[in-house]
Amino acid sequence: MTMASPQLRLNLSEGSVSFGFSPEAAQALKQAILGLMDSIKQAATQTGGKASPQQSMEYRHTGDVFLEIFCNPNIWPSPFAAKVLITLRDDRIRLNTEAELTRVVEDINQFLDQYG
Repeated sequence: MTMASPQLRLNLSEGSVSFGFSPEAAQALKQAILGLMDSIKQAATQTGGKASPQQSMEYRHTGDVFLEIFCNPNIWPSPFAAKVLITLRDDRIRLNTEAELTRVVEDINQFLDQYG
């Protein structure tokens, strides 16, 4: 009997999606998101003068499915307002949607508490 891979559940604005994801990949995603949150904070605090644009986050992972999470930190006033674009696909289905950044952080932390 083989063990099924742990399932990461991402809660979206309308419903949720679950897919096989490793704790190591979740940790890498968490680090990418922490960097994104710092970038959003830096972009939001640069008022007046010449603000240097922050680099967008493009996280990609190929496992059971291909996952891409994208966010431009320069358009959000705070991490609490930010949304990320999510692409999830395999050879049979493709899902493009957006989710609140804070909700994705909660979902990853919950996953790591369970499997990490």
